[in-house]
Amino acid sequence: MITKTDHRIPSVRAEHNVLLRNKRDDQANPPTMRKTVLCVHGATYGATDTFDYSLEGDSWMDHLAGQGFDAWCLDLLGYGQSDRPPEMELPPEHNGPIVDTAHAVAEVEAAVAFILAQRQISRLDLIGYSWGTAICGSYAGAFPDSVAKLVLHGALWLEGMPEITAQLPQLGAYRSVDVDSMDKRWSTGLDTAALNNIVSEAARRAWCEHTANCDPSFAQTGVLRAPCGVIKDYQHCMQSGEDWYDPSRIAVPVLIVTGELDEETTPDQGRLLFARLTSAAYKQLTIIGQGTHSLMLENSRRQLHAAVDGFLLGG
Repeated sequence: MITKTDHRIPSVRAEHNVLLRNKRDDQANPPTMRKTVLCVHGATYGATDTFDYSLEGDSWMDHLAGQGFDAWCLDLLGYGQSDRPPEMELPPEHNGPIVDTAHAVAEVEAAVAFILAQRQISRLDLIGYSWGTAICGSYAGAFPDSVAKLVLHGALWLEGMPEITAQLPQLGAYRSVDVDSMDKRWSTGLDTAALNNIVSEAARRAWCEHTANCDPSFAQTGVLRAPCGVIKDYQHCMQSGEDWYDPSRIAVPVLIVTGELDEETTPDQGRLLFARLTSAAYKQLTIIGQGTHSLMLENSRRQLHAAVDGFLLGG
């Protein structure tokens, strides 16, 4: 039987808390004898609405727990089930971008420290998704002794993309998306028939409506708010040509896995990042057919699970 335990731990902003969720199979080995893994989400949607969203009876977190993992996921400040800071209760233009990559890495650091202390272990595995790959890649480079293996799903990497030279509008603290725009984003690069072969319209709509409702103000506003710190970092890298983080600092084994139809973090981005992992103990690049940027919520998600299981459980 899979047990869910939610912990609320201090955010980097100590007056707020973030949600750290654990799932494990009580019939498996004691927690200290399992492989422990922490999942970190992307730029718009929290981990509890991606890694722990149930489809046909189980989520990716449930799958990991069923495989004997001690599975954890983190909602960063302003996302999912975590607190919303006061900047998100004001019009976005009243404050600058909040919750950037440096903030996120610090919250992952706190979450890892909490898990290691709880389980009395020295290292764990990390799975980052989209922006979460930059967060986890940054953390793994800075704290190599705390990471056993690193999975980068939908690896965010900007090398080779044209630099932004135009003046960009000033960012606010957060941005807002509604259910229709969430659904439309899923279809990027695909016609309706092709997308319906990958994930049904009903499944897409159900996820969009469920996820938008994680925002405490959704019933009043009809939108999901997401912090703009990640957009600030993206714009900085695109204008300066700087790397988001230094992949050569990562010394642990790394798996990059992406969907062949991912238009946001493309297979080509994954290949460029793969070449930059010059210090990894070993590395693997896997491309899953018939998968978009939302592969973990699609019909091909079991192939994603199998690829990650094999990497994390392999020698």
